[in-house]
Amino acid sequence: MTVENPVIVPLNGTRKGKKKGFRDKVVPYALLSPTAILLMVLMIIPIGMVIVYSFLARAITNPDYSFVGFDNYVKVLSDSNFYGAIGHSLLFTVGSVAAHLVLGMSFALLLNSKYLQRHFATVMRALFIVPWVFTIAVVAVLWRMILNPNGVLNSILESLGVISGTVEWLAEPTLALLVLTLVNIWAGYPFFMVSLLAGLQGLPADLYEAARIDRVGPIRAFRHITLPLLKPIIISLMLLDFIWTSQQFPLIWLMTGGGPIRATEIAPTYIYKLAFSEYQFAVASAAAVIVLLLSMILAIFYVRHQRRESR
Repeated sequence: MTVENPVIVPLNGTRKGKKKGFRDKVVPYALLSPTAILLMVLMIIPIGMVIVYSFLARAITNPDYSFVGFDNYVKVLSDSNFYGAIGHSLLFTVGSVAAHLVLGMSFALLLNSKYLQRHFATVMRALFIVPWVFTIAVVAVLWRMILNPNGVLNSILESLGVISGTVEWLAEPTLALLVLTLVNIWAGYPFFMVSLLAGLQGLPADLYEAARIDRVGPIRAFRHITLPLLKPIIISLMLLDFIWTSQQFPLIWLMTGGGPIRATEIAPTYIYKLAFSEYQFAVASAAAVIVLLLSMILAIFYVRHQRRESR
C-alpha cells in the first residue's frame, strides 16, 4: 500500500489571498482618486451649482433663493438676442470647421507630396504651423493691429486700389462676423493639417501602387482610397473642432466684445454679459444649462464614434 505525498496548504494562505485580492481592488481606486477629486471640484460641483442657480429667483448678488421653476429658462428662450447668439455661433462654427478641414487637408496633401523636396517641405511645415504657436490673446492683439483702420491691411489694399479710404473691419456689422471667422480659420487650421498629415503618412503605399498600375488618376485615388481611409480621423477632428469652436469665447471677446450692436454675439459672450454686465446670474445660469445640453449632444456623438472605431 503506497501513501501519496500529502498536499501541504499553509494555514495563512487564504488570509494572504484575501489581503492580496483586497489590495488589488483598492489600489486602482486609490490611484484614480486624485483625478476624481480634481474633476469633482473643478467640474461636477460648479456644474451642479449652475443648475441649481438656474431654478432660483436670484443668485450671487442680492440672492433670493426662492424656487421659481423654469421661469429663467422661459426668459432665455423668449429673448431674441439668445437666438441671434445661437445663429451667430452656428455660422461662426460651421464656417470655421469647414474651412479648417479644406485648408488642413490641402496643406497636408501638399506636405505629403513626393514631388516636394524634403528641405523645402520642412520649411513649409514650419511656416504653416506658425498660427498654432500663438495663444488666442496674441492672435487677437495681432489681428486687431492688422485690421485697425490705420493698420497694415487697409494700407496694402488702398495702395493696390482695391479700396478707397479706410474700412472699419471690426466695427462694420456686415463684416465683423465674417472677419472674426477668417481670423479663427487662420488660427485653427494647423490642428487639422498636423493630424491629417500624420494620417496620410500612415496610409499603406501598396494601395497607391496598385492604383498607379491600374492607371487610376490622383483624383479618383483621393476619392476612393485616401478619403475612406482617413474618414475616422476626419469625423473625429470635425466633432472635436465643432465642440471647441462653438465655445470660442476669448477671441470674440478680445476682438469685438460681441459687438458692434451684437453683430458678433455668440452663446458664450451672451452668457457672460448676462452674468457680469447685467448681473442676472440666475438667468445666465439657465442659458448656460441650455448651451451645455446642446454641447452634450455633440459630445455624445463623439463618444459613440470613438467607441465604434475602437471595436
